[in-house]
Amino acid sequence: MHIPARRRPEFDEARIYEYPAHLREAIADMPSAPGVYIFHGEEGDLPLYIGKSVNLRSRLLAHLRTADEARMLRQTRRIIHVRTAGEIGALLLEAHLIKQMHPLFNQKLRRSRQLCALRMDGDRPEVVYSKDIQFATEPGLYGLFSSHRAAQDGLRNLADLHKLCYGALGLEKLPPGKACFRAMLRQCAGVCRGDESPGAHRQRLFTALQDLQIATWPYPGAIGLVERFVPERSESAQPPHPHDFQIHVLRHWCYLGSVTDRQEAAALDRVSAGFDADGYKILCKPLLSGRAEIILL
Repeated sequence: MHIPARRRPEFDEARIYEYPAHLREAIADMPSAPGVYIFHGEEGDLPLYIGKSVNLRSRLLAHLRTADEARMLRQTRRIIHVRTAGEIGALLLEAHLIKQMHPLFNQKLRRSRQLCALRMDGDRPEVVYSKDIQFATEPGLYGLFSSHRAAQDGLRNLADLHKLCYGALGLEKLPPGKACFRAMLRQCAGVCRGDESPGAHRQRLFTALQDLQIATWPYPGAIGLVERFVPERSESAQPPHPHDFQIHVLRHWCYLGSVTDRQEAAALDRVSAGFDADGYKILCKPLLSGRAEIILL
């Protein structure tokens, strides 16, 4: 009978949850304001987890009371934080730090090395990569996918939803003059057997793709997105913080950093920037809605 080697107790998930009293002091002075927080372990001081919140103190107290996070909390030796002016700044900084520091317990927001999208090539969509074209300025791109396989799966899901033909989309090869199997099951509208014209099929494909269309960068260059911290009434007596006002410097949906005056923002504009999928998802709604305060740099 195999007897497993004894593991260090902080890695044992079966232990009964105990409130991490050793972290109580780490959040004693945590502000009730937006920002990013980082859980650090002891070995090499590498980050265990990076998170964000519009209320740092409330979010961290919730972490300490969550039994499902006991393993991470037992390994944590200190917690640091970075204030931001608001939620957008916290989201941008969190995504930037996760890609830069690779925390152990963060699974999402990792940098995708094969970021790709769909683009029409005649009547068929093709998979294109961000390493080959600039996603921020290239029109006619649809969907953001982490790999070629993910892009094909996304196209297949679209075909299932709209009864598009796998053969016409290039997802499977059909013998000449043969209809696809899905047409017999009425899961394809039948372009492969003449039930609809190739033009009608192509138009339905374009309509289906519209919800996935990637918006091109709507400015001629870099911009500064202004964000201000507005405290709640109960916290209005707190002294002002340097990060109560921030200008988030952005170009091509990519976050270049945050500063507190326009002159510093212009200096950040010299940083090289490529398309960033996380930045796009965070910024698309506030920028395209016209509600954000913008400075052209």
